[in-house]
Amino acid sequence: MRRLARALAALLLVLGAAPAAAQGILNLYCSAPVEWCQVMANGFQAASGIHVAMTQKSTGEVLAQMRAEAANPKGDLWWTGQADAHLVAAEDGLTQEYRPAALDDLEPWARQQWTVSHGRAVGVAGLAVGIGFNTEILAKRRLAAPRCWADLLRPAYRDEIQMSNPNSSGTAYTVIGILVQAMGEDGAFSYLQALHANVNSYPRSGVAPTRAVARGETGISIGFLQGFAAEKQAGFPVETVAPCEGTALAVDSMSIVRGARNIAAARRFFDWALSPEAQALTAKAGQLHLPANRKAPPPPGTPDLATAKLLDYDFARFGRGAERARLLARWDAEVGSRPR
Repeated sequence: MRRLARALAALLLVLGAAPAAAQGILNLYCSAPVEWCQVMANGFQAASGIHVAMTQKSTGEVLAQMRAEAANPKGDLWWTGQADAHLVAAEDGLTQEYRPAALDDLEPWARQQWTVSHGRAVGVAGLAVGIGFNTEILAKRRLAAPRCWADLLRPAYRDEIQMSNPNSSGTAYTVIGILVQAMGEDGAFSYLQALHANVNSYPRSGVAPTRAVARGETGISIGFLQGFAAEKQAGFPVETVAPCEGTALAVDSMSIVRGARNIAAARRFFDWALSPEAQALTAKAGQLHLPANRKAPPPPGTPDLATAKLLDYDFARFGRGAERARLLARWDAEVGSRPR
């Protein structure tokens, strides 16, 4: 009888665990701030019952990991990270085609990623590159606030500026692309060489300079206007400006990993992440990105870009693997390796 009771108990445990196990798992690579990654992971788990194993890394780090794992993929889906890197991943055959259910409801800039990538990536959120500055630090040091890219070359700003490293940060690589479009390639690299004298560090993550300027670790940073605005909304003394020479709307994107082990879960997340309900979680995570789905309202406090000079950013050019590698190699040789 005791053996029978133990056997029945074991059977009940197996049966009780079966429904949970049947829900499946999703291995998610996330290049957003960790708070946003966690909100999305929790939201998808609640909506689907699928467990999310989330890894948070910068855009360049995820791309490098996917290349290293190409023969034996560990991840199923890559959510956020700049569009350029997703286009490189598509070109390298690291991602696979999928047509999202909400494609017709998306903003043109979000659909453009799907078209340019031949259906292997789609835009999930929009944001614009700009300059953020700590008002208290600039006032304390009697420094004028910058308004243009050219202003960042002022000698008074020596060691006052942070910009992320373009080898690991999609944010910084997008900055290079914008400068190349605005100034021409040689002009952009001459500018970056001059800017180098005023840069105190190049952190690996694109989020790091934004948080550093908010917390008074640096006076000025280059990043996304939406990120700076979110820090201001959280109570930090940060103001932003869209550079007078021009900037561009960057696009956080999403791709399914080629050879994903949990393809059904990946496709389900892909569709869910573009739904108005999931897009609304951006504000819950304290982010102010523009939603890709036209049916989702922008988060309160999102910067108004009506007066910004927006360039028509060439995603196809800067998303080519050879072009990316060439520009990064030139940055390493002409900027990153220079003494300060």
